[in-house]
Amino acid sequence: MVDYNERIAEMEKELSTMQYNKRTQHHYGLLRARIAQLKEKQEKRSKSAGKSEGYEVKRSGDATVILLGFPSTGKSTLLNALTDANSEIGAYAFTTLTVVPGVLKHKHARIQLLDVPGIVQGAASGRGRGKEVLASMRSADMALIVVDATRPGDLPVIRREVYDTRIRLDQEQPDVRIRKTIKNGVRVGRTVATPLLDNKTITDILKEFRINNAEITIRTPIDADQFIDCIEGNRKYMSSITVLNKIDLLDARTLAKVKREIKPDICISAKNDKNLSKVKELIFQRLKLIRIYLKEPGKEADMKIPLIMFRNCTIRDVSNKLHRDFEKKFKFARVWGPSAKFDGQRLMLGHRLKDEDVLEIHQR
Repeated sequence: MVDYNERIAEMEKELSTMQYNKRTQHHYGLLRARIAQLKEKQEKRSKSAGKSEGYEVKRSGDATVILLGFPSTGKSTLLNALTDANSEIGAYAFTTLTVVPGVLKHKHARIQLLDVPGIVQGAASGRGRGKEVLASMRSADMALIVVDATRPGDLPVIRREVYDTRIRLDQEQPDVRIRKTIKNGVRVGRTVATPLLDNKTITDILKEFRINNAEITIRTPIDADQFIDCIEGNRKYMSSITVLNKIDLLDARTLAKVKREIKPDICISAKNDKNLSKVKELIFQRLKLIRIYLKEPGKEADMKIPLIMFRNCTIRDVSNKLHRDFEKKFKFARVWGPSAKFDGQRLMLGHRLKDEDVLEIHQR
């Protein structure tokens, strides 16, 4: 039987000594493509053997954030501190995976926080039930990575494990179109320069995936790894926040050194309640949440309790969140606020709303 782990390890070892640049892009791209193919075969073998790849956690609230970190980083303490004693907290067992959810309430938003078991190095390959833990990330909107201030080296390991489970943190999904054709080989069109991805590399990577004829349109700068992501098409893109916890255990000089080393988004002590209010606001902002105030025709707007939506949402998105039949009965809407050219502007379903807009929906 083919030892996929051994073959993958050999190629990854070669990649670790290679600098990715214009000269090496072709060989690098081929190795990455072959690794991707081997991992795909490895997963198919696991599934045929009846091995579970993980579980999804039921979403609730306006957004979902997963707390990720090595064991004993203070995730549970942080969860309890952010959700306080009045939050809906319970333990739900998913066979071998236990997820503890809590609800963070901030600016009228109800944000579901999921505390999952600590991961270990090799989690993406299944060590320590890591696949189940990392798979639960796919039901989340954002990752909150909790790093023990005394172990800053954990951060690059965590990010690598997340990457290996096909989740892309803090990346925009590349704007690349791949259309398979019957003949004429591989044709590539670009609207931007891609100095680290030439036509030969694109063609040979596609051949590794048994694609010999295709039209490729590239609208954002990408490298070989991102192109492979686009071919496989099963990546999850999400933002993240790096929280450096237990800073009370370090002196000022050591803390400054750790901050320079890993560049956390925020430094806290969950145990001592230091900077937790800033964590709440950072979560709200990084999730790109906005507040929409609703108004019934002929009545005053409800300015006390907003509807929480994601930035760049449309009137259609709001209608669907309110009720699945609202879009069918939609006639027009009026908007007051930052997204309107004037108060009470009459707008349709595709209009994009902004924070603190007032929305009045008219139905047939």
